[in-house]
Amino acid sequence: MFGGSRKLSGRLFKFSCFNLSCSIFKTNRFYRSVKLPFSHHCSFPLSSHSFLASPLVQCSFPFSEHSVQSHLSWLRSDKVIRYFSYFTHPAGGMDLKAVLDVLEQLAPLSLAESWDNVGLLVEPSKPRPIKTIMLTNDLTMAVMDEAVMMNCDLIISYHPPLFRPFKRLVQKDWKQQLAVRALEGGIAIFSPHTSWDSIKGGINDWLVGGMGSGQTSILSQAYTSTQQKHRLEFSILNEGELNGLLEQIKCIEGNETFQLSTVKNEVGGQQVVLTCASSALTAVVQTLLSNLHASKSLNITQVQQPPLIDCGQGRLNVLHEPVSVAAAVQKMKTHLGLPHLRLALGNQKTLDSLVKTVAVCAGSGASVLQCVKADLYITGEMSHHEVLDAVAKSTSVILSDHSNSERGYLVVFKEKLAAKLGHAINIVVSERDRDPLQVV
Repeated sequence: MFGGSRKLSGRLFKFSCFNLSCSIFKTNRFYRSVKLPFSHHCSFPLSSHSFLASPLVQCSFPFSEHSVQSHLSWLRSDKVIRYFSYFTHPAGGMDLKAVLDVLEQLAPLSLAESWDNVGLLVEPSKPRPIKTIMLTNDLTMAVMDEAVMMNCDLIISYHPPLFRPFKRLVQKDWKQQLAVRALEGGIAIFSPHTSWDSIKGGINDWLVGGMGSGQTSILSQAYTSTQQKHRLEFSILNEGELNGLLEQIKCIEGNETFQLSTVKNEVGGQQVVLTCASSALTAVVQTLLSNLHASKSLNITQVQQPPLIDCGQGRLNVLHEPVSVAAAVQKMKTHLGLPHLRLALGNQKTLDSLVKTVAVCAGSGASVLQCVKADLYITGEMSHHEVLDAVAKSTSVILSDHSNSERGYLVVFKEKLAAKLGHAINIVVSERDRDPLQVV
């Protein structure tokens, strides 16, 4: 039994109990341990945010041994839990844009693959301070229920719940239901997906870290997201012809700025090097082909973008201390928190064979791993024939199921995000998020 007051996030939370033994422990979720031996009264000072209209409600329940379960069900109801979760919110919160800026600092969206759908996917029409953020690998109905119950303001879903375009928002499709529920509940949804895969210290670095220390390199290098450019080299007869061509090139849409260098050639003309945006390439080439001298000498090459150091898809680790295949399996079970993994032994390999090189790619990694020479592949899923191809190359394969190779990173990212946001926001990892496949 307890009485008196307790301060939670700047608000007064008061119980006045008679013959009631009640304990409430604040965690990411609310777990209630209630013992109700006989009749009692309890008073809750309620704010305007309460699910009850009156500012103070006197609740009287004639409890008996036969009625305890029905009243416990009332205490476990979504409305009661949602009310209590209101008191766990930090007092201030942050503007959504400010939170998005922090997420961009931690993992720039420009690192995501071109086919991906990342960033802010759902934005409520009535902005509100972000006080609670939920991290999840997949946004399912169960996770959405959890987010609503916790009065969540922003869901960061690693996998984008909205990927293919919608032509309508109806209740027949579960992903459309999620979008509607988020908008109705004023919940924003953000997805980082492959930007987390690519960034240094992201999911793939976390995944390969389960095998221990080693010399790590990128399998598929990421490059800067600056505008693609092409270099055009050609000869021109004199400066007058060049100026005429340049006046036309300046008028091409998307090519308002370009780089130009010239040098006199042996026959008295000029050798020109012009760098333009790839989007304007066709129009620039058509302009140059209108000049006899330029068209005969034109040479076109694509400008290679500078690489982003330590960023890209997949990782290769040359282990400082080689381990057996059996030890590698045990290491990954521990790292991923899984009791079971699937293993395919490479040709001529046994559980005692040494693993010196490991290639990893979180999720579905075959497209990244398929041309990599390594003793062991680690990923979430591969097709039957992709596994056969690896085995034929004497490469063993460990599969964890898709999201199991990613989910453990949420706890790591929670700490990174909390370090940036401080105590302004309550950050939780979903407890209902799990891979849909189970070993039975």
